[in-house]
Amino acid sequence: MMKAVSIMAVVAFVTLFTRVLPFVLFGGKKGMPKMIGYLGKVLPAAIIAALVVYCFKELTIQPALQKLWSLAAGAAVILLHLWKRNTLLSIAGGTVLYMLLIRI
Repeated sequence: MMKAVSIMAVVAFVTLFTRVLPFVLFGGKKGMPKMIGYLGKVLPAAIIAALVVYCFKELTIQPALQKLWSLAAGAAVILLHLWKRNTLLSIAGGTVLYMLLIRI
């Protein structure tokens, strides 16, 4: 019981710390450094690129039908994003489609 309470206390502290830290560092009249603004613009695309590489890295060793499902889900993500411009919807839609296809 004490171990669980200790773990929850550490998790709560770390969560609070990570939420408050940006306001302490960049709050007030100081303004945000240009490097942080640049990273905010560049990192989302870099993370998406890394996820695409990770998701398709084993495509060559998958069975033919599995490749088709992976490519169909990837195409669904692209089409959903081009259609709705909603990242959450795109990722969720592609994931749901992939999970349905592999269960067929």
